Amino acid sequence: MTTEDPMVAALLREREGYVQRGMDDRVAQVDDQLRLRGVEPPTGEKTTAPSTRETPPKGRRARAPEKA
Repeated sequence: MTTEDPMVAALLREREGYVQRGMDDRVAQVDDQLRLRGVEPPTGEKTTAPSTRETPPKGRRARAPEKA
């Protein structure tokens, strides 16, 4: 889902993190906030694979390995 509203975009990102962590109560709270803003929450629960700490976030470079 794409949106021009930065608050809705932030809520959708927040919701995705809660879904990946299995925090259903928080997902429900974010869904309520999305509905208050006139947006129907996504129905598909896990849309992307959970990220690992080894893979850098999209659009960012990996950190150089630390030297002893």
